[in-house]
Amino acid sequence: MPEMLNKSAEQLRRGVLIVNADDWGRDRNTTDRILDCVKLGSVSSTSAMVFMEDSQRAGLLAREHQVDTGLHLNFTTPFSGQLNSTHLLNHQNRIARYLLRNRLAQIIYHPGLVSSFEYVVAAQIDEYERVYGTSPERVDGHHHMHLCANVIFGKLLPEGVVARRNFTFSRGEKGRLNRFYRAYIDRQVAKRNPLVDYLFSIVPVDDLKRLRKIFVLANSAVVELETHPVLPIEYEFLTSGSIFSGLNGVEIASGFIGPLTSARERRRNHQVPFIEK
Repeated sequence: MPEMLNKSAEQLRRGVLIVNADDWGRDRNTTDRILDCVKLGSVSSTSAMVFMEDSQRAGLLAREHQVDTGLHLNFTTPFSGQLNSTHLLNHQNRIARYLLRNRLAQIIYHPGLVSSFEYVVAAQIDEYERVYGTSPERVDGHHHMHLCANVIFGKLLPEGVVARRNFTFSRGEKGRLNRFYRAYIDRQVAKRNPLVDYLFSIVPVDDLKRLRKIFVLANSAVVELETHPVLPIEYEFLTSGSIFSGLNGVEIASGFIGPLTSARERRRNHQVPFIEK
């Protein structure tokens, strides 16, 4: 387990701010920008893509610089690394065609794609283990497709690893049915996998009032802030020092802090502030 996972329950009770960068290994530019942020302390951890053009180098850099990585499952963007398996490519192409067909496809379980999902998930876990020399201790997904129906109801996320939840939204940001479905999926995931208390996107970075509210929340809850440093506006925010100016005493974690209890238990036992999901 990463060193940061050993923090005591008392430390977690005080809250944690995790800034996690997605797409490590997708290409050289993406990897290098994330590494810049890790070195500056503005990014806590990263989610690694496998079978991509920079995956091998990213694995070496992660070991060299002790970058805290998890697996970023990819069902929708073509694998760009050198692959000898047309079988894997064909399975991923089948899944991508379905998931990208319309935005509701991910919530509908497709029995004809069961074997494809099983094969593509298992292949990416195996490749992560080969590149990083260890099993992934947390898993999320490119475009959040790790939360699609075939993955969740097929129980394809390794049991016990930390999984990324749905984004947290305040009342009025999304429709009631949308929030209900997200909460339902989070409950299904939580049956097998630990979740952080809250997940937010770092954008819009110019909404400082919103970000300060998130930082305050991290005083008493495990909060993950998702970022993509390959995007110029996010990279500038993370490397210019702007992110530090609004923290007001909250520290960015130096690794990914695994939650020790469910969000519900933390709210009940430790009075974590509630934001409607």
